[in-house]
Amino acid sequence: MASAWWPCLILALLSGLVASGFLRSPSRPLGKRSLPEGVSNGIEVYSTKISCKVTSRFAHNVVTTRAVNRADTAKEVSFDVELPKTAFITNFTLTIDGVTYPGNVKEKEVAKRQYEKAVSQGKTAGLVKASGRKLEKFTVSVNVAAGSKVTFELTYEELLKRHKGKYEMYLKVQPKQLVKHFEIEADIYEPQGISTLDAEASFITNDLLGSALTKSFSGKKGRVSFKPSLDQQRSCPTCTDSLLNGDFIITYDVNRESPANVQIVNGYFVHFFAPQGLPVVPKNVVFVIDVSGSMHGRKMEQTKDALLKILGDMKGEDYLNFILFSGDVITWKDDLVQATPENIEEARTFVKNIHDRGLTNINDGLLRGISMLNRAREEHRVPERSTSIIIMLTDGDANVGESRPEKIQENVRNAIGGKFPLYNLGFGNNLNYNFLESMALENQGLARRIYEDSDANLQLQGFYEEVANPLLTGVEVEYPENAIQDLTQNAYQHFYDGSEIVVAGRLLDEDMNNFKADVKGHGATNDLTFTEEVDMKEMEKALKEQDYIFGNYIERLWAYLTIEQLLEKRKNAHGEEKEKLTAQALDLSLKYHFVTPLTSMVVTKPEDNEDQTAIADKPGEGPVDTEAARSMAYLTSYQPPQNPYYYVDGDPHFIIQVPQKDDAICFNIDEDPGTVLRLIQDPITGLIVNGQIIGEKGGDSNSKTRKTYFGKLGIANAHMDFRMEVTPEKIALWNGAAQSTFTWLDTVTITQDGLSVTINRKKNMVISFGDGVTFVVVLHQVWKKHPVHQDFLGFYVVDSHRMSAQTHGLLGQFFQPFDFKVSDIHPGSDPTKPDATMVVKNHRLTVTRGSQKDYRKDVNIGTKVACWFVHNNGQGLIDGVHSDYIIPDLF
Repeated sequence: MASAWWPCLILALLSGLVASGFLRSPSRPLGKRSLPEGVSNGIEVYSTKISCKVTSRFAHNVVTTRAVNRADTAKEVSFDVELPKTAFITNFTLTIDGVTYPGNVKEKEVAKRQYEKAVSQGKTAGLVKASGRKLEKFTVSVNVAAGSKVTFELTYEELLKRHKGKYEMYLKVQPKQLVKHFEIEADIYEPQGISTLDAEASFITNDLLGSALTKSFSGKKGRVSFKPSLDQQRSCPTCTDSLLNGDFIITYDVNRESPANVQIVNGYFVHFFAPQGLPVVPKNVVFVIDVSGSMHGRKMEQTKDALLKILGDMKGEDYLNFILFSGDVITWKDDLVQATPENIEEARTFVKNIHDRGLTNINDGLLRGISMLNRAREEHRVPERSTSIIIMLTDGDANVGESRPEKIQENVRNAIGGKFPLYNLGFGNNLNYNFLESMALENQGLARRIYEDSDANLQLQGFYEEVANPLLTGVEVEYPENAIQDLTQNAYQHFYDGSEIVVAGRLLDEDMNNFKADVKGHGATNDLTFTEEVDMKEMEKALKEQDYIFGNYIERLWAYLTIEQLLEKRKNAHGEEKEKLTAQALDLSLKYHFVTPLTSMVVTKPEDNEDQTAIADKPGEGPVDTEAARSMAYLTSYQPPQNPYYYVDGDPHFIIQVPQKDDAICFNIDEDPGTVLRLIQDPITGLIVNGQIIGEKGGDSNSKTRKTYFGKLGIANAHMDFRMEVTPEKIALWNGAAQSTFTWLDTVTITQDGLSVTINRKKNMVISFGDGVTFVVVLHQVWKKHPVHQDFLGFYVVDSHRMSAQTHGLLGQFFQPFDFKVSDIHPGSDPTKPDATMVVKNHRLTVTRGSQKDYRKDVNIGTKVACWFVHNNGQGLIDGVHSDYIIPDLF
């Protein structure tokens, strides 16, 4: 019989980062009972790891927090992460006592329907993900039983944008208690080579930071590690509260021997462009400033401070003017004037005397500024090789003159006519930010919210510094005709010093030997063309640093950039065009598992002994203090779907039920005895199932007549440190190093938190990981003295709805819905088995109608299942070829 069942163990370790991931528990006194240091309200957070891999500016980020409930009653634990607004969440998992609840990205409307149903049943519990300056907050709460362990893991990705000459990774560090194992780890790989790398923390002195922080870079690789000890985390030598509360910022830049860099991997390319050493193009700037009554006091003083600083930074060849609007419009000068020392001094006097009054006439203020820039160009009052910019600052909505946002937008669009960009700065929260953003994007600019705070003047100055030094205008990025497809934005009105243009796309011909890219633009003194040629063979050699490169990063970078740009275009689209852009962005969001404004991540999790579903959305930059600004994580009751089945049994025949078609597909794998095949692999839940093939007695290697079966199965869950080896003779289970062994003569049920194994004597075995993953292993026994056949196993997946969308393997790849079409059914070589044409996964295959047996209910007789048989080891149906699924051993 079996040895003693194992104690509960959980382990989950994944890598990847840039955010903060921390736990909090309701803060109420614990009384006099003493608990270990680092325990708050009975909850001990014993590990928090923020891990980041950056490859070519694309960051893959994982935040993992582990905790245990040391109290003698259940406790609610909340996981808070503040992540950059520019990031897309790609996964969230919750692991409680070894059971992993994965996140799946779904269309927002699907989540909304679940929410509305829950509202009608009175079951909602909203968890807010609110917008901040640079960050948005992800929060999820869960009840943890006494003595139980929980692991929270959030994954997100973002393209790091170059800003004032550096790429910035911004982390909000806020664990709220001492953490035994706290770590921030960032690995950076840049093919151009890293030129600078730095890290700073707002919450710790340089002396302490120096002893807990290591940073290094050489050639293409850089690394930052921050591992404060418990003593280094204390707010004072004898304190038990943490001083880790603030910003941790990593900045770096790359070598720029060439102004452009092109990288190509697996048919996708990315093109980075950032020239240096060019003279600055003179600029003609009109500042359109709201001086309505709502700007009274601190706002007005901060605006004047910023304008005075900006005047000090103007270059002698620039031209400028100020337009003030309230109920009416006032201009400093009738026309643009050059930024001579005398004019700048006069401008300073004008700015100092600005005061607030009246209402808000945005329309007339903007049209006056646009007209002034147009007239200066037409009358040759400004240099031919100069560029024009209009910057508007307002703190409210239009309420006098033309006050309809759509009409103002139309007037401005017609007046600018695509000739120069409009930048809109929205001061505070009491304004229609979506209108400002839409109008700026439509005129090739952008909008920025200026937060009401002590540093509002610095925010204004900071924005101006971003656009103060244009190096090129009319930038166009060109590639060989008919060589690329699905190109991201490749035309830009301006290139500003310290920024970077990023273009990505797909190659039509992956076998091309050379790739050429041209960037054309107008400089301060002449027109320029920068050419970059790539030798594809050399590129392959250069990008083989597998330790630092994560997967298909360029493809994901392309998808991220494409979605971002489709969502921006969508803000000003209407009718069919808007529907088309929405459909494209939604399709990519679902395909690449991104939480965007069109999708939600749904995580089924336990709550009060009921299944609940947490739905996480991505908030927009709407009015901050209203319901519209909130992104809710909703809890709703969960109804499990009718589960399709997938199994492999017999010779070994794989059967895939396709419920949408009420039909099934089957295929065989013909391989030598001893071969191990990957059946299921889910990197998120940690589940793996592999099977080893056996042959007939005597080992006849004639492949045309031999029969093969599965004689050994390996089932493992990395998060539980659990594995199981099943053969026709015995079942061995390991939890860590502890082993239990059973035989097929046992009838026994083994349970552990999150795991149930039932052996039904000489028939089958049922393995369940929580509620939502169930496998059945069937034992096939033959006459012991049979001259040819051996005992073998069948493997059945009867429930997979809790496995993630990233599951793969010969069976696992079919857990997500797919479609096929059958046509041209005609007699085949066997008159009882007609042939047909099947279109599946963009392949056209010849298939044969047949049947296989399902032995779950009756291991002796079985139930006949009709299916379409795909020949040649499933080629065309399975991803890749069958040999891709051969692995060296069972685990």
